[in-house]
Amino acid sequence: MDAAGLDTWQLVALAGALGWASGLRLYAVLFIVGGLGYLGWIPLPGGLTLLAHPFVLAASFAMFVVEFVADKIPVFDSFWDTVQTFVRIPAGAALAASVFGDASGATALAAAILGGTLAAGSHFAKSGGRMAINTSPEPFSNWAASFGEDLAVGVVLWLAYEHPFVALFVLGLFVLGMIWLIPRLWRFLARAFSGLARAFGAQPRDGAHGSGS
Repeated sequence: MDAAGLDTWQLVALAGALGWASGLRLYAVLFIVGGLGYLGWIPLPGGLTLLAHPFVLAASFAMFVVEFVADKIPVFDSFWDTVQTFVRIPAGAALAASVFGDASGATALAAAILGGTLAAGSHFAKSGGRMAINTSPEPFSNWAASFGEDLAVGVVLWLAYEHPFVALFVLGLFVLGMIWLIPRLWRFLARAFSGLARAFGAQPRDGAHGSGS
């Protein structure tokens, strides 16, 4: 049991949950975990105590609001996801490592590898899914996906503290889902973009033939 009163399985589940959730809603993770820690409602192990600092809370809240709005706007959400590729994955690794900030360097490094891998998987599944959804003009599926991700992040973080074995089981299911989903998403997107390229590429040639005749 660490200084925050969490046992080993809680720490492992929390590291995994933080890594996975960071790939979906990094700033929500930072604000929610930091805010609950600041209020004393949950214990914060290792380096996660920094999340409860008022300056960090102010910054994470501001970015949480920005991301919450950006993620609900079709097409712009895909642009946002592209930019966040360079933030979510290293942040997921850093947060997972911070869970074991009081442990050995090897343990923290293993947690960073776990957290970064989970963040990458959830991020690419999310960004690919959003691109696929954005091929449809209606916004409702986009909003449903976004609110579903909000809910999933909250549930997994809660499970990590209250029911770590259930959290690990759920994360395992998500990993299997990501392994199944990501290749299919990218094949779908490749076909969609290829179709668009052919459609736009055909127009100039048709125009050229018409003007020549």
